[in-house]
Amino acid sequence: MSADKHPDPVEAARVVAQALIEDLGTAGDLTTAALVPVERRARGSFIARDDGVMAGAPMVDMVYRLLGTPIRWDWSAAEGARFRRGDVLGSGSGPAHVMLTGERVALNFLQRLSGVATHTRRFADEVAGTDVVLLDTRKTTPGLRCLERYAVRVGGGKNHRMGLYDRVLIKDNHLAVAGSPSQAVRVARRTWPSVPIEIEVRTLAEFRDACTESPEWVLLDNMDLAGLRECVRERDVCAPPRPRLEASGGVRLDTVRAVALTGVDAVSIGALTHGATWIDIALEVEL
Repeated sequence: MSADKHPDPVEAARVVAQALIEDLGTAGDLTTAALVPVERRARGSFIARDDGVMAGAPMVDMVYRLLGTPIRWDWSAAEGARFRRGDVLGSGSGPAHVMLTGERVALNFLQRLSGVATHTRRFADEVAGTDVVLLDTRKTTPGLRCLERYAVRVGGGKNHRMGLYDRVLIKDNHLAVAGSPSQAVRVARRTWPSVPIEIEVRTLAEFRDACTESPEWVLLDNMDLAGLRECVRERDVCAPPRPRLEASGGVRLDTVRAVALTGVDAVSIGALTHGATWIDIALEVEL
């Protein structure tokens, strides 16, 4: 779980470059090439059309760097800052043809990532004052995971495992093959002794069985509040090392605080990414 508030520069450059290739193809911006002289200058401003939380300015800067003629954007809204409809988020000036060529790709990143950050902040506000950690999941747009999960961090959440490669997470389909929770943890620990192990359980009996092998995390899937509280109570009185507890499954904005108050260590919510809507932001250009 990363606390880093900056996008990975190599991954971000790869994603932005791919987005530009997708938009420009091999021929480039035909409309701008035909109508906008290369010597023409322009001033542009990113204007919020919705309330939201800012995320994505580094990707906008990268879009224009990769186009070869950087436009310096002065950002009025910092990453993670709340903004209101009508606010100017940032402005800059430079060659008009470059500004127009990068417009759509820049806005796609800014709107999408601000949407994820805004949705995450709503959940973060609901659990404010508790000790719970708000986690995302791997339910991300293919190819955009590093950036969507960056936006989660900007919005006040933290990242779960980034992929299949950095944590063992034993889920119900794995248990169907491996057998009991304790057996599954035992085999995974033998195979990967230095990797954190988490196991998903759905009943109190499965929870008790899993805890006999001391996994680092136990994911309490779709348990009601009473079940979550009982797992917390039993965890707190068991001999160390005690697992940390993660609640997951159908957690909504109107239920997340009650889940957090059961005493679990973390709540994971796939909707932070897959349920986020884009924030309407426009680039107004003065030629």
